Amino acid sequence: MTEDSQSSDFVKLREVIRIFVAERDWDQFHTPKNLSAALCVEAAELLEHFQWLKTGNKDELNEAKFEQVRHEMADVLVYLVRLADKLDVDLIAAVDEKMEINRAKYPAEKVRGDARKYSEY
Repeated sequence: MTEDSQSSDFVKLREVIRIFVAERDWDQFHTPKNLSAALCVEAAELLEHFQWLKTGNKDELNEAKFEQVRHEMADVLVYLVRLADKLDVDLIAAVDEKMEINRAKYPAEKVRGDARKYSEY
């Protein structure tokens, strides 16, 4: 997938979400604070599916559980895209920028195979 098609997919996704919200007159509730809270709630609901699993790998999820996980992931993404829309954040550009920062903090030759935080080296 090219960067242009990724951006295009995010634009399409954002538009689908905008239409859904407009049809329900929910924009009035979609403040950055409320969207951030909703995002955290959905992330917690995602985590709940993995709570007592040994690793959370896909082979530990039956078909129904996997579908629930997929839907929770979709909820997280919807709220994240909506929050980015409200704050006028280009998520693709933000990820590119953050990856550059992470590459500097975590040089592969220094951290390969080590899960410690950069400040612990």
